[in-house]
Amino acid sequence: MKTMNDLMKAPPRPRLHRLGDLQLRILRILWDRGEASVAAVGSALGARPRLAYTTVATMLRKMEERGLVKHRTDGRAFVYRAAVAEEKVTGNMAGHVLDRMFQGSLTSLVSHLLTAREVSPEELVELERLIAERKRAS
Repeated sequence: MKTMNDLMKAPPRPRLHRLGDLQLRILRILWDRGEASVAAVGSALGARPRLAYTTVATMLRKMEERGLVKHRTDGRAFVYRAAVAEEKVTGNMAGHVLDRMFQGSLTSLVSHLLTAREVSPEELVELERLIAERKRAS
C-alpha cells in the first residue's frame, strides 16, 4: 500500500541524454504514430533478427519507470505513448554533446560538423538563413 509520502513524490525526471539506441528508436516510433501497442512497436522496429515481444515489452516497461513513456490498456494489450516531447529530448541530447564534447563551444561543434560531414548547398543556404535570422533577433 502506498503511503502519503509515496503519493506526494514527483515522478522521476528522465535523464534524456542517457537514451540508448533502442530507446531512441522506440520514442521515434511513438512520436510518429502518437501511440502504439507493444506488438506494433516491435513490428515497426524491424530489427533483424526481430526482437522478441517480451524484449520490447520489457524495454517499454523500463522506459515507463524512467518517465519516458506512459501506457493505457486496450483490452489485454498495453498501448504506449511518449511522455516526453521530441524537442525536449533532442535539445537535451544536443546540449549534452555540446557541453561534453565541445566544452560548450557552439562554434567548435558547427565547425566540426561542417568539416566532418558532407553538407549540401541547400543545407548551407538554410544555415545562412538561420544565422541571419538569429542576428536580426539579437
